[in-house]
Amino acid sequence: MVKDFAARHGSALRSFAVLGASLATAAAVVVGVVLAVFFAATVVVIALMASALLAFAGLAMRARRTARARQRADGVIEARHLGGHHWVAYGWNERS
Repeated sequence: MVKDFAARHGSALRSFAVLGASLATAAAVVVGVVLAVFFAATVVVIALMASALLAFAGLAMRARRTARARQRADGVIEARHLGGHHWVAYGWNERS
């Protein structure tokens, strides 16, 4: 039995190597998890920005259609009374 123990030289260094390898593996797993969470958050932010962009584009297209529908062909502009001495005119700066 003593002979078998003596034949296994370097056992102390081997245990330090196993400990170092396990610490390196744990560190790699932690870095991988942090990167995965960061990537997922980035994808969510990009998706939110894209949906906001599409919503604003839809509102702009709807406003454009509404503005074209209000435009008259005879050159008469539309004005709305807001109360008091306040009026808002539409179409006065449009080219015919």
